[in-house]
Amino acid sequence: MVVRFQVVAAGPGPARVGRLLTPHGEVETPALVVVATQAAVKTLAPDEVRAAGTQIILANTYHLYLRPGPDLVARLGGLHRFMGWDGPMMTDSGGFQVFSLGFALEHGVGKVAKTFPGLDVETPRRPVKPRLVSIDEDGVTFTSHLDGSRHRFTPEKSIEIQEKLGADIILAFDECTSPLHDYAYTRQALERTHRWALRSLAARTRSDQALFGIVQGGAYRDLREASARFIASLPFEGYAIGGSLGRSKEDMHRIIEWVIPWLPEGKPRHLLGIGEPEDLLAGIARGIDLFDCVAPTRLGRHGAAYTRRGRLNLRSAALKDDPNPIEADCDCYTCRRFSRAYLRHLFNAGEMLGPRLATIHNIRFLQRLVEGARAAIQAGALDEYARDFLASYRTGAPELRG
Repeated sequence: MVVRFQVVAAGPGPARVGRLLTPHGEVETPALVVVATQAAVKTLAPDEVRAAGTQIILANTYHLYLRPGPDLVARLGGLHRFMGWDGPMMTDSGGFQVFSLGFALEHGVGKVAKTFPGLDVETPRRPVKPRLVSIDEDGVTFTSHLDGSRHRFTPEKSIEIQEKLGADIILAFDECTSPLHDYAYTRQALERTHRWALRSLAARTRSDQALFGIVQGGAYRDLREASARFIASLPFEGYAIGGSLGRSKEDMHRIIEWVIPWLPEGKPRHLLGIGEPEDLLAGIARGIDLFDCVAPTRLGRHGAAYTRRGRLNLRSAALKDDPNPIEADCDCYTCRRFSRAYLRHLFNAGEMLGPRLATIHNIRFLQRLVEGARAAIQAGALDEYARDFLASYRTGAPELRG
């Protein structure tokens, strides 16, 4: 089966509701793609991920290449059978590791510079950490973070690995740049990404996988628009916006607005690596269909829970005697069964159940948010929905933070 996409409702503005049809089921969009980096959503079983409202997950090509290896996964029936997930699935290309193991370490930044905690957005005087990658025209050489061994990724190698892993949607190999890269380097990386996009298309052999191209160009409008035009001209089944998203959330919003008009309306659009509540709503309003982010699982493991009034610190002493759930109107397993006081106890006692329950809630919170956004788009009320949510979420309550 070839992956197909349909727009079923549109407006106001670029926002739309879609239906993504894959060999392993249907995804209603806008949708949050939950990250399963090493063929597992951290702390949760597949049935729990599904029960939290998740339709589609994303696994990491680079990490699965290192262990257990794509050949083993292929022998055992592909990622779906290997990890026990029977729904739609994506894999990235390894391109993000070009950044995360490269200039992200050297510059000490994330995809949006100001959202990387505790670090200035100016170029450091010396590297924060040494890079573990080297880039040339043909591909990328990685130094494994596991054992120091050397590995080589090219566009052809990335596609070969992803075809063995067997996800429904795979990504072209690209170079993800840093928010601190200048115009000259960003343009150089962009042109290399375009050449790698052509090589990724030429390397594919499976007709049952959708291949998404990736728009690069950093925070430079002419580069982003040129990249969007070029990538949109190629026969990809969908398009992703990747790379540096600037030095602020406002930069990110502008970048999305520059790119979206150049992408075909009849194909899905994915914003890579972004998924905080306010970012989901901002992206949906600007025409994004798919998002992936590690935030709900990472925050859950560290004792932070999303609520309509901001993040709740589950270790806070203020919760010692609190009999309430994380959020009264939440229908997740955690909120239906457990109190804030119990969750605080679990984290303070070092019990593994604490991160599991917090992660279930965080995923369900974001899935409910996008479910509400889909309904609001169909009702022509997305602006009101986002405004009402953000009014309480931005204001928050000091006692929640602990």
